Amino acid sequence: MKSLNLLVPALSVLLLASCATHQPNETSINKRVIMGAPIVYFEIAGPDGPRLREFYSAVFGWSIDASSSIAAASTGGLKGGIRQDPPEKVIYMGVPDIMAALKQIEAAGGHTVLPRTVVPGVVTFALFTDPAGNRLGLAELGSFPR
Repeated sequence: MKSLNLLVPALSVLLLASCATHQPNETSINKRVIMGAPIVYFEIAGPDGPRLREFYSAVFGWSIDASSSIAAASTGGLKGGIRQDPPEKVIYMGVPDIMAALKQIEAAGGHTVLPRTVVPGVVTFALFTDPAGNRLGLAELGSFPR
């Protein structure tokens, strides 16, 4: 814990210094940035959900409610959740069309784990694995509150 307390301020200084020293040039100003699928949600799972809530609240200062939802304001802008399941981390990418994305994923060597699933009033999502076996998620843009 002590080493984490020393590491976080050091990383913050490095990040601030790198941002402060970046000077845009004509090339970077005139380049058009094309955004890919944004990361829209993350989940952290483990066998003891309450313990995970306590851990992430205490260590990182995240605001986690009784339903295990992690407030975006406490993570720097990204909503998350704690699940009581076997240990894993899942990030969800926002895509306009889950079916089209799953076709691309399978064509590129990934596999569908859970097909397009609608949870009314909550989200439309799917799960897949990449070629290395990492389990990831898709969330249909516009299907969930931001």
